[in-house]
Amino acid sequence: MSEQKINEILANIKEPYLNKDFVSLDFVKRMTINGDKLLLTLGISDMEYAHFPDLRNIVIGKILEEMPDIKEVKIDFILGVVNHNNKQKELLLPGVKNTIAIASGKGGVGKSTVAVNLAVALTNEGAKVGLIDADIYGPSIPTMLGINNRPGVINVNGKPKMLPVKNYDIKLMSIGFLMEEDTAVVWRGPMASSALKQFMTEVLWEELDFLLFDMPPGTGDIQLTLSQTVPLTGAIIVTTPQQISLTDARKGHLMFDKVNVPTIGFIENMSYYLKEDGKKEYIFGEGGGKKLSEEFKIKLLGEIPIDTNIRKSGDNGKPIVISDPECESSKIYKSISKNLILEINKRNISPASSPKLEINI
Repeated sequence: MSEQKINEILANIKEPYLNKDFVSLDFVKRMTINGDKLLLTLGISDMEYAHFPDLRNIVIGKILEEMPDIKEVKIDFILGVVNHNNKQKELLLPGVKNTIAIASGKGGVGKSTVAVNLAVALTNEGAKVGLIDADIYGPSIPTMLGINNRPGVINVNGKPKMLPVKNYDIKLMSIGFLMEEDTAVVWRGPMASSALKQFMTEVLWEELDFLLFDMPPGTGDIQLTLSQTVPLTGAIIVTTPQQISLTDARKGHLMFDKVNVPTIGFIENMSYYLKEDGKKEYIFGEGGGKKLSEEFKIKLLGEIPIDTNIRKSGDNGKPIVISDPECESSKIYKSISKNLILEINKRNISPASSPKLEINI
């Protein structure tokens, strides 16, 4: 029995969502051989895949067929996230698979609330998530994640590195940790940009599937610094349905496009208000995010309603995805996180070049 032979078998079986084999995706996460027993852990793009028994039986069947010395095979599945391959990113942020800017063209659209709940939702899907509060002038994420302590410092190869603060399994860095309470950040653009660079280069992030950047509103110094410092996997643009917000969201997308950062998707926040009778009231207009999606042929990741409990949960330091995971808003965030994982995985892979074993189930 050899790991090489097992990998050869898995190299001819496709992961069902990405149409590419488990080996080239780096989705063979663990392989343990104990006598005639084999334990495998494989990655998959969606942990709620409807045909796990069929997929498991296909993999086990191929292994037992080609390796008669194996008598027992056990397969576990975990979330698989495809790495955004880039040498500069690997040097700057080793171990971080994907870097994503969460941006908006204007303030007041709930971007930070979206960033926090999306981070929690991704973690709930099984992803390892870090979050940088890059909104230097209005750091609100420590409050929404219920964090009051400050980052520690550790020596790595003789150099000091900050340790991100952690809560709800999310690693967080924010300028709010480095300032006295109730102190305003009165900095010019270069100073704010320097702080953002420190959060990337002087923080020990370790292994992450996603490092999210909660960006300040607009298209200024911070956005340019980020796009020029680290090769981003892409950006998510948060908007509300009304025309004013859509105009600015469009500018945000075009700004990232100019600096060669792809927009992964749009999120429409405050999309509607759900009344007691179950009807939706479109307070700020209807279908704005969908219009942007159709205009630029970019995925609309989801539409989040106006929900008082989202605000209350953020004020209390316990995001709604944690405080009320079964409510409608939390289910929407869950759907957005799943859409995001699939969209990033698809973007990060190259087209399959050789025929593999198809799974038609």
